[in-house]
Amino acid sequence: MYNKKAMNKYNGHLIGNVEPGSIAEELNIEKGDILLKINDQELEDVFDFQYLVQDEHLDVLIRKADGEEWLLDIDKDYDEDLGIEFENGLMDDYRSCSNKCIFCFIDQMPKGMRKTLYFKDDDSRLSFLQGNYVTLTNMSDKDIDRILKYHLSPINISFQTTNPELRCKMLGNRFAGEALKKVDRLCAPGTGIEINGQIVLCKGVNDGDELTRSISDLTKYIPNLQSVSVVPVGLSKFRDGLYPLEPFNSEDAAKVIDEIESWQRKVYDEHGIHFIHASDEWYFLAGRDFPEEERYDGYIQLENGVGMMRLLINEYNEALEAVLSDHKDHVDSLNRHISIATGKLVYPSIKELADRAMEVCPGLKVTVYEIINEFFGERITVSGLLTGQDIIKQLRDQDLGEELFLPENLLRSGEDYLLDDVRIGDIERELGVKVGISKCDGHDLVSVLLDIPVDEIF
Repeated sequence: MYNKKAMNKYNGHLIGNVEPGSIAEELNIEKGDILLKINDQELEDVFDFQYLVQDEHLDVLIRKADGEEWLLDIDKDYDEDLGIEFENGLMDDYRSCSNKCIFCFIDQMPKGMRKTLYFKDDDSRLSFLQGNYVTLTNMSDKDIDRILKYHLSPINISFQTTNPELRCKMLGNRFAGEALKKVDRLCAPGTGIEINGQIVLCKGVNDGDELTRSISDLTKYIPNLQSVSVVPVGLSKFRDGLYPLEPFNSEDAAKVIDEIESWQRKVYDEHGIHFIHASDEWYFLAGRDFPEEERYDGYIQLENGVGMMRLLINEYNEALEAVLSDHKDHVDSLNRHISIATGKLVYPSIKELADRAMEVCPGLKVTVYEIINEFFGERITVSGLLTGQDIIKQLRDQDLGEELFLPENLLRSGEDYLLDDVRIGDIERELGVKVGISKCDGHDLVSVLLDIPVDEIF
């Protein structure tokens, strides 16, 4: 039912969308309305909202666009959603980073790019919502209390090192070492909070004995701490005035892998998980084969570049075998010439997979192009940091076939433009070729190469 109330001073949260057929639509809640309270409680952010709307009975205070306020008496099933989306998904301001990390990639970007690329977030709520890694330096006791109350999990933490003094130096924050104590509360017996960790390794800073110390210290947080990835620092060419850091070489990478794999054996014997993981970049740099699938513990650190190539290769093999088994006529009759552009790091692997497809499909021609990152510098070799201008410059006048495919991780989520704001349409116009987007998985790669929908492969 509706109860009109006088205007009040609460700011509330702007509703950006109402799902068709939802409880909210039935009650005439509309886009542009303001959510003020639930059960007479103000809401700080989305976690308050998600916690409060679980109840079966709700009193929801809404302010309409004309200023009128409605108190809605709602009975629903436990955990049933209201069907409201907010203009600001977090329902609060994003917390910016207060650190000056010696390895921060945002500090290594040139001027003149879009403003959103320069925002440094360090918000524990985004760790839960989007998988972002946080340093704990922005996390208050109240934040810890809310994580425990709402059981927000998993939380992703950038450790870098467990040496308090070194952590202060690496993060450029005198409280960074003390912040590590917050992990003790999150991992106290009975909390049930799951954590994934990350160490950005910097040569001559937190590697060697310091890495050994960090891994050893972090094992005490098992089982709450389920995994820790070790990734090499990314170094662009825009480092004037920043802390002097050097890139790792193949010998360095081999030592890092040996250290990590030694710890994996030890931890697995004690806890049944491999726990500490080297990102794919180390194996590329060392020229070693990627670990078998079982060593990735269910690809728990996939979004952090751990196991992406092993998963891609396994998926590719699975899909290719299915196509050759069930769609042999299609493969034999296919006549297709395409091209793929990718970063330096994965170029050899993608080329090898493309070559295998051409071996089994006589009418298929695939040219894989290695794009050098001239924008950020040749030390940046991952595909996700390639720019449209580099792609256009290096592929101009090349034989690209009937379609050029680019990896999906080049694009901002849900958008059609790259880091330098070059759009897919710009690339098509400049190169005179249709541009397709390939998902970063092996099933889709086979689909792209052999021109058969994924849902028809299996």
